[in-house]
Amino acid sequence: MKRVYTSIFAAVFGLQFFACSSIVENLNVDPNNPTNSTASLLLTGTELANMATQEGMASRLTTIWSGYASGADRQWLDYANYNVSAGIYDGDWNLVFTATNANALLTINQASALGNRKMAAIAKILRANALATGTQLWGDIPFDQAGNIAQYPNPAFESQPTVYTKLLASLDEAIADLQSGVGTVTTEDIHFGGDATKWTQVAYTLKARLLTDTKQYDAAYTAAQSGISTFANSLYAPHGNIASVNQNSYYSFLAVTRSGDINAVNAYNVGLLNPTSARYRGNSKTVETARFRFYYLENGVNSPGKVEPNTTGTTGFFAQTASFPLITYQENILTLAEMAIRSGKGFSTALGHLNTYRSFLNTGGTINAAYLTAGNYKYEPYVEADFAAGGIENPDGITASNALLREILQERYVSFYGQHLGWNDERRTRSEAVGIKLSPNNGTQLPWRFIYPQNEINSNPSTPKPVPATFEALPIYK
Repeated sequence: MKRVYTSIFAAVFGLQFFACSSIVENLNVDPNNPTNSTASLLLTGTELANMATQEGMASRLTTIWSGYASGADRQWLDYANYNVSAGIYDGDWNLVFTATNANALLTINQASALGNRKMAAIAKILRANALATGTQLWGDIPFDQAGNIAQYPNPAFESQPTVYTKLLASLDEAIADLQSGVGTVTTEDIHFGGDATKWTQVAYTLKARLLTDTKQYDAAYTAAQSGISTFANSLYAPHGNIASVNQNSYYSFLAVTRSGDINAVNAYNVGLLNPTSARYRGNSKTVETARFRFYYLENGVNSPGKVEPNTTGTTGFFAQTASFPLITYQENILTLAEMAIRSGKGFSTALGHLNTYRSFLNTGGTINAAYLTAGNYKYEPYVEADFAAGGIENPDGITASNALLREILQERYVSFYGQHLGWNDERRTRSEAVGIKLSPNNGTQLPWRFIYPQNEINSNPSTPKPVPATFEALPIYK
C-alpha cells in the first residue's frame, strides 16, 4: 500500500500507446530494449486504469445522484439537478473502453501466448469489472467488438442482458484459469501480488454483483458463498501522498482541484448516520457516530461551516492516502444477507449473515481507528423479535421479512458510500415496497442512466439512436 506508483493516466495511456506500435518500425530489434509493452507492464497498467474507472467522475456523479453527497457549486450544482450533457461522459467512457478494456485485451492476448493463465485470469477480472461498470451506467455497450479499432472502427453495441451473460461467462473463464494453477504473477499485480485465492474470491463476488443486478438471486447467493471471505481479501485501490501521481482521486477533486464544488448538505446518507437527524438509523443496539465522523465532516474545511465528505489528513474516508473500495468483503457478506432472504434460504439465515457483518463492524470494521472512541460505535446482534411488528427495526408494523430486508438494503447503502453500487441498488429496488427511497434533487423524476458520450455519438454510427435519455430506464430495470 505504501509503494509509490506512476501517474495513473500517464501509465495507462502510455502503456496503451507502446503496446500498440513500436517506436520505430522495421529497424533494429534489440531484446534488451523492447519497443512493445510486456504482459507484466500491461497488467499493471490495466489495474491502474480500472482504479481510475471505478474512482473517477462517474463515481462522483452517482454519489450525488444516490444521496451520498450534494452538488454545491459551478457545473456540479447543475449535475446534481440532472442538467447533464453528453460531453461530460467522454472521459469516463474512455477509461472503460480505451484504458481498461483495450489494455486488458492486450494483456490477455500476451499472457495467453505465454501460457500464463493466472495473468490472463486477472486481466479478465479487471476487464469484467470495467465493462460491468460500463453497462451498469450506460446500458447497451460494445462488447465483442470493443478494443479492436483496426478491425472494428465502429464497434457494435450489444444489448445489456447479452453483455451481462458474456461478463458472467468471462468470469467463469477467469475462475477456471486461476484454478488451473498455471502461470506466475508477482509484483506486477499491485493489489494481491498474484494471490490466486484472493483473485478467485474477488471474481466470485463480482459474479454475485452481476447476478444481483439482474435479480438472479439464488445464483447470486451461490456465487457469494465462494466470494470474499475476509476483509483482508478485499480488492482496494491503493494510494499515496504524491499530488497528481498516486493520491486518492476523490481527495484530489474534493480538496484540491475543485474544492467546494461538492459537499453533503441535506444528503440522504448524512441523515441516516447523523445522531441528531430525524432519519437517524441508530437504536439501542446501533450507534453510528464513529461511521458518521469517518465519512463526513460536520464543519467542513472545503465548504466551511457545512457538512462535507471527510478528506481529513490520513484518517478521513477520502483522505489523500486512503485506499478506495472496489470489490469487498462488506459487499459479499451483505449480498449473502440480501440473497438469503430473497431466494428463500430463510429469515434466520439472512439474519445470521447480517449479524456476521455487524460483528465485523463492532470490532471497528472499515472505520479508521481515530474515530473508534468509547461510546461512538456499537453494532450488537439483532434477534428475530427486533423485526417483529413494534420491534426496534419495525416500528411501522410491516412484515418481519420486509423489515429485515429493509435493514439489509439500508446497511448495503451505508456501506457502499463513495461507490456506484449504492445507485445500482437504489435503481434495482426503486419500484419495490422497501429500500432506499430518495426524493429527486430537482423535478419529479430520478435519473436511471448515463447518456452516451458525445465523442461516441459523433464518431460511431453504431451508437443507439435515438440516444436514450437520462430518465429512461435501463433494460434490466424495465
